[in-house]
Amino acid sequence: MQNSVLKIDPKDNVLIALTELRKGERITYSDHVCTLASDVPAKHKFATQDLSAGDDVVMYGVLVGKARQRIQAGEVLTTRNVQHEASGYSDSSRRCEWSPPDVSRWQQRTFLGYHRPDGQVGTRNYWLVVPLVFCENRNIAVLKQAFQEELGFAQPNIYRQQVTELVRLYAEGKTKTIETHTPELTSYSPTRPKVLENVDGIKFLMHEGGCGGTREDANNLCGLLAGYIHHPNVAGTTVLSLGCQNSQVSILREQIARRDPHFSKPLFVFEQQQSGSEFKMLSEAIRSTFVGLMEANRSQRAPASLSHLCVGLKCGGSDGFSGISANPAVGRVSDTLAALGARSMLSEFPELCGVEQELIDRCVGKPVADRFIQLMRDYASRAKAVGSGFDMNPSPGNIRDGLVTDAMKSAGAAIKGGASPVTAVLDYPEYCTEPGLNLQCTPGNDVECVTAQVGAGANLILFTTGLGTPTGNPVAPVIKISTNSPLAQRMQDIIDIDTGVVIAGESTIEEMGDALLERVIEVASGRVRTKAELLGQDDFIPWKRGVSL
Repeated sequence: MQNSVLKIDPKDNVLIALTELRKGERITYSDHVCTLASDVPAKHKFATQDLSAGDDVVMYGVLVGKARQRIQAGEVLTTRNVQHEASGYSDSSRRCEWSPPDVSRWQQRTFLGYHRPDGQVGTRNYWLVVPLVFCENRNIAVLKQAFQEELGFAQPNIYRQQVTELVRLYAEGKTKTIETHTPELTSYSPTRPKVLENVDGIKFLMHEGGCGGTREDANNLCGLLAGYIHHPNVAGTTVLSLGCQNSQVSILREQIARRDPHFSKPLFVFEQQQSGSEFKMLSEAIRSTFVGLMEANRSQRAPASLSHLCVGLKCGGSDGFSGISANPAVGRVSDTLAALGARSMLSEFPELCGVEQELIDRCVGKPVADRFIQLMRDYASRAKAVGSGFDMNPSPGNIRDGLVTDAMKSAGAAIKGGASPVTAVLDYPEYCTEPGLNLQCTPGNDVECVTAQVGAGANLILFTTGLGTPTGNPVAPVIKISTNSPLAQRMQDIIDIDTGVVIAGESTIEEMGDALLERVIEVASGRVRTKAELLGQDDFIPWKRGVSL
């Protein structure tokens, strides 16, 4: 049976409403009784005791805010009566002791992946076409149009079909019919059969960078693209360069060598200012790419241990249930993967505000802790330098659905990382190589973060959402996990798994985590395609840290 409220930690002085609660209701929890002083929407929090202005608001056992004014016991928390506040942090000699979960049921499990010469294993087999600078985006679009339909990778344009039908009705003079016309949902299957059976697709990564910004941004872009080229889900790459831009081919090759000194995948580079005509360059690019695709088609899936998984942990469009259903279930997966010697990445540094000390205490050594501290402080300083700060992270949607301070949002977001030790800290756009939980410096921005996680080697993403976020990635499958059942029912086309059964009391975090890992294996093996893949949600936005020049 579903309870009406939840207290997460014994130290908390707030309760979470699991259902709509009304003013005057008597709420019983543990041995206490509280009469509600206001209506409390589901997902929101209310005080369990009277708070004076300046008093701490505690949730998840940590400081998540300060009372702006007097708050009565039973009164809902809002941005009007609570302001952001987070605990400070420093290095600590205390390191966590972790008892790994029992992983005996998973130790002999495998997924079917693409084994690369460098030892990585991919969950997909893609060819990449990337520009080194935005000046080549039009040429990339030309190649995309040329390849996608002819190779059987193009999604049917269901909206173009709707316009075609309306044009037909208009031509027939049936204008009244147009006003009430309701289209039928058609299949997302490709319009033509695949030419290359073992190639999952050819992906085109257009962006707005490469020149006009700082040298830091140019170097970071080359590092990010190098991560995609080195990625286990990528069989080979075609690169288009203009020639005069900041993101030079030499920098890209240097960044690739940092990730793999023995890089051996096909890599075709075409520089327009050295190629003569555009027609000549694109024709050569098409021929070389097709030759590379034929080689990529020779790859076949073979069993691989779960230790070859590298999973990005992400939440977007978070709500007041994120930290008590979907995120803890993902944390269970992360801990299981750590115990199996796999890798996971907890990113979104603005959404670790307030839980820094816990993560510092979980670091395996002082160098790892020191790097996390330095990157967090540098990021906070950059935000302040442009008149912002981590306290401005929650979006209107977050606030509307119960996350009224950044520290409150962060405390629930960090649970995606489970309880395992932090084995490494990555700056953007470094590559993930250390088994266990890695902290990765990225923004909270959904697409920028997922783009960075995949650029660091994530061959699959677990993405939780409470409000509904229609995003994916060109290279790695993104499994979308709803925090609540109404969302899963309302947006069935983007949600893969519903953890709302945890809120309803119909499943446990452990059961949901194990179900998630089963789905990870199915998706990694290519037996299941995610909703983001079916919709062709190939979002790609590099993180631009500097100013434009």
